[in-house]
Amino acid sequence: MATTNKIALVTGGSRGLGKNMALSLAQNGIDVVLTYNTNKTDADAVVAAIQETGQKAVAIQLNTADIAGLDTFVHQLTTSLQDTFATDRFDFLINNAGIGLATPIGQTSETVFDDLVNIHFKGVFFLTQKLLPILNDGGRIINLSTGLARFTTPGYAVYASLKGAIETLTKYMAKELGARGIAVNVVAPGAIETDFGGGHVRDNDQLNQQIASVTALGRVGLPDDIGGVVAFLCSDEARWINAQRIEVSGGMNL
Repeated sequence: MATTNKIALVTGGSRGLGKNMALSLAQNGIDVVLTYNTNKTDADAVVAAIQETGQKAVAIQLNTADIAGLDTFVHQLTTSLQDTFATDRFDFLINNAGIGLATPIGQTSETVFDDLVNIHFKGVFFLTQKLLPILNDGGRIINLSTGLARFTTPGYAVYASLKGAIETLTKYMAKELGARGIAVNVVAPGAIETDFGGGHVRDNDQLNQQIASVTALGRVGLPDDIGGVVAFLCSDEARWINAQRIEVSGGMNL
């Protein structure tokens, strides 16, 4: 019997914002497939936490930068959809996986540049492309950007430029997939207390206070500030939101 629950795929769902998104989706009655790059233990813990909410979940290894490995992932995903959810399709794609890396323009190697391109743009593009045949009509795609695509912080030229590319790509996805009823939006977090980028926003008190001082709501963001927004965009109430950039930063650098 086919599943009656909607299913979301969250890349990079084993920790940080991705973990919060996965848990928020589950709390909203959505089953979850999450991917992890290296830490299976953390991923399994998120799966267990989702299962405790009464939803189904499974974790699959994925390196979004490994374009050659995407076909293998799609095959594993299809098998998992059948085995865990008794279906061959899913509803919501959340392109969250990424790394935070500060690299000044004058000191950026081609290798680092290419790694960032593969993770934050090329991987998102081709993973989405390969998943379109098994993404249900009327589904949603949510791409992750950053406040740094609107304001600037030295060291993030490559990262933020790629997120700018994601924001443009999102509009093209929305236009091209509109005939299938698929809405595509961007969520752009501000600075958040996670282990992203080595945890410097969370662990550096001076930086934390500096960010809070330029944020209208007077504090640094927390993972719980983001996951619910992603879950909302996967809800029926958000069905008419399309091709939008939604910054979730508490009013940072206004």
